[in-house]
Amino acid sequence: MARYHFHIINGGGTSEDAEGQELPDLEAARAAAIEGVRSLVSEEARLGQIDLSGRIDIADADGNILLSVPFNDAVELRRNEQSW
Repeated sequence: MARYHFHIINGGGTSEDAEGQELPDLEAARAAAIEGVRSLVSEEARLGQIDLSGRIDIADADGNILLSVPFNDAVELRRNEQSW
């Protein structure tokens, strides 16, 4: 297994993941990043404002960015214009 680091970049700045997480492959790291974004967005929803302009950069143990996961890749927004 490889160690992946998840660096959060959003309107609040950058949060570096110094510890990282052991995962079997990059696809598992992407899935973990998606779950991380969903957790962040759910907290923002509780506060009444969601900002999808951020991303999570997935880096290897040497600090190389392997993949960037934009926040908007983690959620699907639907809006029904029909009035009830």
